[in-house]
Amino acid sequence: MPDLALEHACGGLVCGVDEVGRGPLAGPVVAAAVVLDLDHMPRALRRAVDDSKALTAEQREEYCRELRRCTLIGIGAASVREIDAINILRASLKAMQRAVRALGVMPDEALVDGNVAPALPCPVRTVVGGDALSLSIAAASIVAKVTRDAIMRDLARRYAGYGWETNVGYGTREHYEGLRARGVTIHHRRSFAPVRLALAGGTLEPELPLVYENSVNPLTQQND
Repeated sequence: MPDLALEHACGGLVCGVDEVGRGPLAGPVVAAAVVLDLDHMPRALRRAVDDSKALTAEQREEYCRELRRCTLIGIGAASVREIDAINILRASLKAMQRAVRALGVMPDEALVDGNVAPALPCPVRTVVGGDALSLSIAAASIVAKVTRDAIMRDLARRYAGYGWETNVGYGTREHYEGLRARGVTIHHRRSFAPVRLALAGGTLEPELPLVYENSVNPLTQQND
């Protein structure tokens, strides 16, 4: 379970930063920056907050509501157009930069999930697997996940047939079938191979082995 050891080691005002949405075929990549207010954060919430991938959708929604009452939160995103123009990694870093700027305060240090640091106007410490180690990063992972899922559910109401209300843009069977039947929308990432294939009129053979980020199969799980 994540704790505050890294935050205490940093000292001063610390924000946790995490992004969600590097793997989907559609939609933006979203990042959150979170500064915990430990004087107002209930102990029960401290014990409950975890890596968003370890929580159910219901838990994420509940904890996100509670976090909004006792943390300082900044949200940043990078659009599909940016993802296609500069690649998903650079777009993710840009979303993190925007999330930190949106805090409205300058942290003394930022704890960033992963091993690549965004360019921030404060010292940055990258933490591989940080959403399972740092309470601030775990909180950011929850807020980013809930925010992005809400964006995709809203888009699903306008773009039916891709299953975005449940797969939130990941490459599930329903999503691939939607691409074949309905084509590519303005919210699809044209730099991603399955979307390029759909634009070219090709088909994705479902029996072929597919490699997914972090070895997560989006046919059965959408975690990030």
